[in-house]
Amino acid sequence: MAYYHSRYSVGKKKKKSKLKRFVFLFLTFLIVIALGAGYYLYRVIYNPNTWTPDGKPVSVNIPTGSDYQTLKNILYKNGLIIHRKNFEWVAEKKKLNTLVKPGHYVIPNGMSTLDLVNMLRSGNQVPVKVTFNNVRDIYQLAQKVGSQIEADSADIVEILQDSAFLEQLGLKPVTASVMFLPNTYEFWWNTDAEAFVSRMYQEYVKFWNKERLQKAKEAGLSKVEVVILASIVEKETTKNDEKPMIAGVYINRLKKGWRLQADPTLVYALNDYTIKRVLNKHKLIDSPYNTYKHLGLPPGPICIPSIASIDAVLNYDKGNYFYFCAKDDFSGYHVFAKTNRQHVKNAKRYQKALNARNIKK
Repeated sequence: MAYYHSRYSVGKKKKKSKLKRFVFLFLTFLIVIALGAGYYLYRVIYNPNTWTPDGKPVSVNIPTGSDYQTLKNILYKNGLIIHRKNFEWVAEKKKLNTLVKPGHYVIPNGMSTLDLVNMLRSGNQVPVKVTFNNVRDIYQLAQKVGSQIEADSADIVEILQDSAFLEQLGLKPVTASVMFLPNTYEFWWNTDAEAFVSRMYQEYVKFWNKERLQKAKEAGLSKVEVVILASIVEKETTKNDEKPMIAGVYINRLKKGWRLQADPTLVYALNDYTIKRVLNKHKLIDSPYNTYKHLGLPPGPICIPSIASIDAVLNYDKGNYFYFCAKDDFSGYHVFAKTNRQHVKNAKRYQKALNARNIKK
């Protein structure tokens, strides 16, 4: 019996040993599986999953109203995602499919899936720089702005022709453009037309500080009149250093009750910007912008003038010049005169130079 008991005990120990080994191996297997799965998930979530040409950041615009499929199409069309399944798995776990936010996003090369998804679902977009200058009217302005942000150009024009809206701002459709100051501004890409105009009006109010308002008062002009005159100065010369003198000539004429007789207003009235030489026949046009026929300033700006031109009017030269004429060396500068006799001499020299170059219109 003792012998049998001994063999039974040994067998029992062997079974326990095998069970322990099995449990150990099974647990080891589970740990390995878990580690493998964890490592795989880590790679899915944290490994680089964006590719950009030449390794440079790429900008993408997600339009307002975009759904998850539209978002994916934009990313995939640009070839920015290396592993689409990884992106979609993380995106769905983070509920990006219900949290698509419009905007301008900058995607760097080698961005992880998690960082990309977090950026898109949080709306962490990058502002864009909106620049406009050398703009003739609200139509050109709307076109330029509409090409840089999401605001629809037609909507911008519609707002700027809304008399009731403009009346609240102290403006009219014919003077609506005075609120726009050519410069570079930061905007969210998904800014709409109303928000754009509102921001520009805020910039306009900020621009007209106490100092500028006082200078306008001293010149005998309102804010709107300053900008209208600045638009004429803008079209008379590209030389910022002589703009105050040209502004001074026109202010002297206004104070004397003379007609401005500004050639750029005729070009605007004729809507022919190919004219290089204003002729007597051009002066016959029946238009409120014909400053050869009508006293005072035209009803609205003939362009959207630069800040330099506006400040030139506010800081106009207070000399006694009443005339100016382009220099016959075609340098872009002008010669100024206090008397009509001197002006006629200057004008003849310039006309002779034009004839020598066969510039007839």
